[in-house]
Amino acid sequence: MLVVNRFRVTETDADAFRTDLATAVDALAERPGFVRAECGRNVDDPSLWVLATTWADVGSYRRALSAYDVKVRAVPLLGRAIDEPSAFEDLDGDLNEPIPRSIG
Repeated sequence: MLVVNRFRVTETDADAFRTDLATAVDALAERPGFVRAECGRNVDDPSLWVLATTWADVGSYRRALSAYDVKVRAVPLLGRAIDEPSAFEDLDGDLNEPIPRSIG
């Protein structure tokens, strides 16, 4: 499973954000099911940053988010992400049915 979080970061906040990003990745990396993380900044728009993490499965990712240490060290940063869908399934297996996940 792939999780892509994008962030808008001002140049004056970039150093602090980078520190917070490293702290968040460290917390996530300690959780079962974590595979890897990649962080980057957009080449054309340096205010746009990304954190992409890979997980063994969706359950591992969801359980990681509920862990106390992740809530303290990673969720504050993740809460700053651009509000958009962020969880993606791998294309190397059966895909979920394309049913919209909405209330109503």
